[in-house]
Amino acid sequence: MNPCPKFLIWSLGIRVWGDSLDIRYSEVKHSYIQFTHHMKKEFVISIIISLTFLSLGFALLHYEQIGYGLSFFVFLPFALGYILGKSTTKTISLWGLIISLAIFFILLLAGGLEGMVCVLMAMPLIIIAIALGAFVKSMIKKYRNSDKQDNLIKSSVLPFCLFLTFSFIETELTKHEQFVIEVKSEIILPYSPLDVYETIKSVDTLDAEKPFLMKLDLPIPQKCILEEEKVGGLRTCYFEGGQIVEKITELEKGKILKMDVIGYQLTGRKWLGFKEAIYLFDELDNGGTKMTRITTYTSELNPRFYWRPLEKIGIEQEHEYVFSNLKKDLKNKHGG
Repeated sequence: MNPCPKFLIWSLGIRVWGDSLDIRYSEVKHSYIQFTHHMKKEFVISIIISLTFLSLGFALLHYEQIGYGLSFFVFLPFALGYILGKSTTKTISLWGLIISLAIFFILLLAGGLEGMVCVLMAMPLIIIAIALGAFVKSMIKKYRNSDKQDNLIKSSVLPFCLFLTFSFIETELTKHEQFVIEVKSEIILPYSPLDVYETIKSVDTLDAEKPFLMKLDLPIPQKCILEEEKVGGLRTCYFEGGQIVEKITELEKGKILKMDVIGYQLTGRKWLGFKEAIYLFDELDNGGTKMTRITTYTSELNPRFYWRPLEKIGIEQEHEYVFSNLKKDLKNKHGG
């Protein structure tokens, strides 16, 4: 029997098998290139959408067209998470969102529009809202069992329109409502009430150990100058990022120093206002003093259950810094 036909058949089989591998390799390579291109496209689009949403939202906020409420801090990031949760490569799109957030916050800080503390305090709320939006969309896709690819740009139009609608409605209903909050701190000092009063009424230089938030960028008081020691007199406290001007409304040496805030300027904190500053001096049985510092401020931030504890921490750290400097000054003046 002639072996040539068998050899030819075997050779042709190898060639056909090899050609089949080449075709499959080409198909895989083409699919990979398409997938990579699609990933890059979605990554870029996610950055564009995120920066557009964040920038327009903050512009409306900065120019007081909308308020610091649920629409900005919750619905806007929720909408972004929901939109980018639509993408076929969700992880890539969410990375694009993370990079966009980083760029956005860096620009806010560099431009002096907001401080580091404000940004850090807002981050948990924003991240939770984004994650919730992405989770809701993933659940909807899972329930519908749909692998249909969504056009991210087209799918972002409706959520942004809803954001604008909710923001304007919320602003109209609240009318930039300001919440008035009082924060009280106390300290026991082994000095007479008059000594404590004389030391705190006017401070040439504040220099003490800074609490954690001040090491970031919470406003640091540098000095407080009392112009006239009488009702109607002005006391100006200077900060690294501005100043607060106070007018004395009640004064009894060693008893009470009560002041209304008549002017303030602090970097990037339009949502925060100051109304009143009070020092109370109570003599103790041992001759020492319990000094109470009361700050009354206003805030436009919502939701209150989230922001109020954070605001309280910030004010208390300001008090802590002033108390630390006061103890140092009293020790330098009177010993002990």
